[in-house]
Amino acid sequence: MTNLARKPPLGLKDKSKKPKNGKYLNEIRERKCIICQAFQEVQLSPTTAHHPIHDRFGTRKRLDETAIPLCEGHHQGLWDQSKVAIHKEPRKWRDLYGPDYSYSDHPTEP
Repeated sequence: MTNLARKPPLGLKDKSKKPKNGKYLNEIRERKCIICQAFQEVQLSPTTAHHPIHDRFGTRKRLDETAIPLCEGHHQGLWDQSKVAIHKEPRKWRDLYGPDYSYSDHPTEP
C-alpha cells in the first residue's frame, strides 16, 4: 500500500525539520530587546532569539522568521532575574506584555 498523503502513521511524530535561518536569527540577536524598548526598561543582558510560544498548540517550534529579540531576562531569566522571563512565567509575561507572537516582524496566526 502506498502512502499517498506522505505523512507518518497516526501517533508518530513527523521527523522532518524545517531548515534553520541562521542569518535571520543572527540579525535578531543584534537588535535590542523588544520588550525593554516598548516598556522603557533598561536592558541588562544580551539579546537572544525567542521563538513565540503563546497560543502554539503542540510541541513544534515556530519558523525562525517569527523569532523576536528578547534580552536574557525577558527570555530565560537564568542570569538576569530582574525581569519576568517568558519561559519561567508565560502567563504572567502575557498579562504584562501581551502575546509574544504579536511582536514578530512576520506574525503568524496563533
